[in-house]
Amino acid sequence: MGVGMLDTSTVILLGRITDPMSRWACGPGASAPTLVGMRWIVDAMNVIGTRPDGWWRNRQAAMVALVHHLERWATTQRQQVTVVFEHPTPRVCESAVIRVAHAPTAATNSADDEIIRLIEADDHPGHITVVTSDATLAKRVQDAGASVHPAQTFRNLIDPQPH
Repeated sequence: MGVGMLDTSTVILLGRITDPMSRWACGPGASAPTLVGMRWIVDAMNVIGTRPDGWWRNRQAAMVALVHHLERWATTQRQQVTVVFEHPTPRVCESAVIRVAHAPTAATNSADDEIIRLIEADDHPGHITVVTSDATLAKRVQDAGASVHPAQTFRNLIDPQPH
């Protein structure tokens, strides 16, 4: 299973639900909450940037770690995940589990534009949830008919911090 790097990512969920917490369900034997029936697009750098853990000193390692966490979560929770980067990613960011995408041209907000393009190209944008805490992108996502899930909450879900 390949692990990749993330530069700017987004997650899209299938099944629009206005209250993100109403999606939680635990199945028999489940050890953690599960988001049921979702397809995710993750705003990668927005999720990475939720923790001041020194990610800026080694952006590639932070991207690889995010892809690893997304792969593990997508597999255990049986979720469809797309992560969107601003720049093309190195081969180390390839994955057989999640879709790793990037903007056609690296520029300011190009990953945001790619996320909106993905939503607008979807036949059911109301079934999509984007993971981001970027207020401008969140407004654009909602205007395109998709839902938004906070980046920090999602980061804690896929990569819980020890207490």
